[in-house]
Amino acid sequence: MSDAEFHDDGEGEGAEPEILTLPLDAWHRARGGRMVPFAGYHMPVQYEGIMAEHLWTRDSAGLFDVSHMGQLTISGEGVADALEALVPGDISALKPGRMRYSLLLNEEGGILDDLMITNAGDHLYLVVNGAVKWDDIAHLREELPDNITLNHGDDLALLALQGPKAVDALADIGVAPAQDGGPGVRDLVFMQAAPMVWRGVALGVSRSGYTGEDGYEISLSADAAEQFADALCAYDAVKPCGLGARDSLRLEAGLPLYGHDLDEGTDPVEGDLAFAISKRRREDGGFPGAGRILAAIANGPQRKRVGFAVEGRQPVREGAPVFAGAVQVGHITSGGFAPSVGAPIAMGYVASDALSGPLEAEVRGKRIALSVTAMPFVPHRYVRKGV
Repeated sequence: MSDAEFHDDGEGEGAEPEILTLPLDAWHRARGGRMVPFAGYHMPVQYEGIMAEHLWTRDSAGLFDVSHMGQLTISGEGVADALEALVPGDISALKPGRMRYSLLLNEEGGILDDLMITNAGDHLYLVVNGAVKWDDIAHLREELPDNITLNHGDDLALLALQGPKAVDALADIGVAPAQDGGPGVRDLVFMQAAPMVWRGVALGVSRSGYTGEDGYEISLSADAAEQFADALCAYDAVKPCGLGARDSLRLEAGLPLYGHDLDEGTDPVEGDLAFAISKRRREDGGFPGAGRILAAIANGPQRKRVGFAVEGRQPVREGAPVFAGAVQVGHITSGGFAPSVGAPIAMGYVASDALSGPLEAEVRGKRIALSVTAMPFVPHRYVRKGV
């Protein structure tokens, strides 16, 4: 994985955008994090090495700083119905403490961003992608009714603790329910959230993540982030991990990255995200681009995001064209060596009528055979209710 995959092109021709720092910037540097610009921030791409951090997360617990993400709250009378006018999910049916993956859509049904929505009781809590969070905030403020209040938690940090030993680490350092009778970290299941507390510090904890592993995302005051990260990394099973491992983990998990695998020119069906459109919304519509999207569900998309097994050892990177014989039928959007698979893998878009035939990617003038394969490449290990 090259450093070129982690950069932000800025805003406007010739612009030199300001690169911001995370609350834990000095902490990352002190621990040997190699910092690169990403989504407008200096962020650690790796510490001891991408492959080592990837495999550590699969076996133990990796701590990722994702404070570049946008943490938003929206509140007011009818807030769920108001948000439903902008996304295709069933937000009004979301119970307190539950989360839902959804998509912020433009008028044509193109994906402006993918996001997580949590019913936090008296408000909705949204986590949006860092690279487009300012665009998302502007869009939400423009489109939501005047009685809906939107707040950006720019004084918050967001940490992701991922891997099979994450649950023990959080419990053993003393993360506890914020309310008597509330769920603790062991009680939460995948896509469930609750307020918690650690040494008097308020935490918003969800059992979720972007690696395919069991794990948690923890929202907390930026002022408390260093103390909390120190406590976690004092636990033998936890090590800090960077963007490189986060990217290879999410690729093995078959999870798309906005701005690479998804963009405003992509609709949810061709993006293989039709699961995010609930049954009620499919029947009732009422979301942006519903006509186009529901027709694609009924008739099938003209192209589709798929996973690829790659023949040989040469990685196939983003941007590589995909051919069926002499005809280009698609392109790669993410690709690289998959440490847990032990081979290169990729995902990308291919014309639907070409999916059944032999395919090749072109890399530096050389053709490399591809096989369309089911995603995820590595089974998800989420802790689900009743399992």
